[in-house]
Amino acid sequence: MFYLIFALAAGLVVPIQTAVNSRLRSYVISPFLASFVSFSVGTMFLFFITLLTKHTVLIDSSIFYNEPKWIWIGGVLGLIGLTANILLFPVLGGVQTVVLPIMGQIIMSIIIDHFGLFHAPEHALSPLRFIGLIVLVIGVIMVIVLPDWLRKRKQHNALQNDTPDASKLPFQVSGIFAGMLMATQSAINGKLGSILASPVHAAFISFLVGTIFLFIIVTFIRREIHQLKFAIGKDKPKWIWIGGILGSFFVFGMSYLVPIIGTGLVVIICLFGQIICSILLDSFGWIGAKQKKVTGVQYLGLLFIFGAIILIRMY
Repeated sequence: MFYLIFALAAGLVVPIQTAVNSRLRSYVISPFLASFVSFSVGTMFLFFITLLTKHTVLIDSSIFYNEPKWIWIGGVLGLIGLTANILLFPVLGGVQTVVLPIMGQIIMSIIIDHFGLFHAPEHALSPLRFIGLIVLVIGVIMVIVLPDWLRKRKQHNALQNDTPDASKLPFQVSGIFAGMLMATQSAINGKLGSILASPVHAAFISFLVGTIFLFIIVTFIRREIHQLKFAIGKDKPKWIWIGGILGSFFVFGMSYLVPIIGTGLVVIICLFGQIICSILLDSFGWIGAKQKKVTGVQYLGLLFIFGAIILIRMY
C-alpha cells in the first residue's frame, strides 16, 4: 500500500509543479527564467540524491565515445516541455495543461514502443492498444471540446462574449507536442539510466543539461537573469521556488518505484494523480489557477482517459 500511495503522490505533484512555476513566471516575466530556476533547484536536489545512492556523479569517459550522442539531449527536450507547460497553464487551465500532454505522451510512447525507437524494446500496436488510443481521443474531446460547445449552445451571444475556440488551438496543439517531447525524454533517459546503471544519475544528467542550456538562454541570449530580483522580497511567497524540488520528487519517485511494482502500474497511478490534482486546481483556483467549474461531461471524459491509459499501458 505504501508504494501505491507514493506513486499517487508522485503524480499529484506534477500539476502543482506547473502551477508553482507559472506563478514564478508571473514575477520574473519570463517562462525561460522560471524554467531555469526550476531546473537549477531540481539539479541540486538530484545531485545530492545521486551522491547518496551512487556515491558519485562522475561519468566514465568511454561512455562519451562509445554510446550514441542522442543520450545526452533528454534535458533539452525536458526544458522545452516544462517551458511549454508554464506558458500553457494560464491560458488553458490545470485540466487541459495535464490532459493534453498526457495524450501526447501516450501517442509518442506507442510510436516508440511500436518501432523500438531509442533502443527501447519493441511492443507492437495490438488491437486493444489501438482501441485504447481511440478511447483516449474520445476522452480528450469530452474534456476539451464538448464543454465549450455545450456552453455556446446555451448562449446565443457566445460569439460576442466568448473567446473563439480557434484562439486556443495553437496552445492545445503545443500541449500535445510537449507531451510527445516528454515521452521521448523518458525513453532517452531510460537508455542513459541503463548505461549508467542508475536512473537517478540519468535524471541528474538530464536536469544538468537542461540547466546549462537555460543558463545560456537567460544570461547571454535573452539577458533576463537580472529579472530574478522581481521574485525576491517579503511580499513574495516562498513556495514559488520549490517547483524544481517537486519535479525532482516525481523523477526520483518514478526511478524508485518502477523496479518494485512495475512500469505499467506506476504510470497508471501517477497519471491518475495528475488528473485528480488538475481537477482540484481548476475547481478551487489554487496556486494562481483560473477557477473553472469542472462539468459532468469533463468528469466522464476523464474516466474515458483513465480507461484508455489502462488499455494502452497494460496490454
